[in-house]
Amino acid sequence: MPNIKPMELVAVLVVALLVLGPKRLPDAGRSLGRGLREFKDAISPSRDRDDQEPTAAAEPAPKQTKPAAVA
Repeated sequence: MPNIKPMELVAVLVVALLVLGPKRLPDAGRSLGRGLREFKDAISPSRDRDDQEPTAAAEPAPKQTKPAAVA
């Protein structure tokens, strides 16, 4: 794993700020964090996913109402 020095990190952040701008930089960071979290969840086995699947499938289907008969 490469060693990242503090000055290199600052340089990368400055370039990101110049490229994206101050308004879009927080959104880009948030999107990157979500993507990394989803990737981590996808590659790591989780007991929570097994518990969530039956509850999502066990939700009752919405009842269909019959239209009133027209006389």
